[in-house]
Amino acid sequence: MQAQEIFDKLKEQFGESIISLTDTAPSDAFIIVAGGNLFDICQYLRDTDGMEFDYLVNLSALDLGENLASVYHFYSMNLQHRIVLKVIVPKDNPSVPSVETIWRTADWMEREAFDMMGIIYEGHHNLIRILSPYDWEGYPLRKDYVTPEEYHGMRVPY
Repeated sequence: MQAQEIFDKLKEQFGESIISLTDTAPSDAFIIVAGGNLFDICQYLRDTDGMEFDYLVNLSALDLGENLASVYHFYSMNLQHRIVLKVIVPKDNPSVPSVETIWRTADWMEREAFDMMGIIYEGHHNLIRILSPYDWEGYPLRKDYVTPEEYHGMRVPY
């Protein structure tokens, strides 16, 4: 199934929650969706005949300046098609529904995006830092992040 077909089916099912499709080579086609219905959209992608996206290849986060994005790369092993979803959220309230109960691989990927970018995955069973110490302040991959000079009296290397 091509990206336009996937977009059309999602638009028909979820209406205004499906915002736009960008399909320009050489990058993967991606669909921007509203965060509020993300869980239902993902469940539809996994469970609907003709979609069958059974593999969450990657989940990452982007700093877009005033906003953050949570990016999901999906693949269907049976049908051998792929699609990317993006959810854009404001930096002052970066909340997205968790999809870890749909794809267990999202567990650590959501934790990494939380740790490095500060996106809160609502409903995640254990949303704690995974790469930084639990008491680390800030989100190291944000563009506006300032590395502290010390951490608990130890100099932070550059």
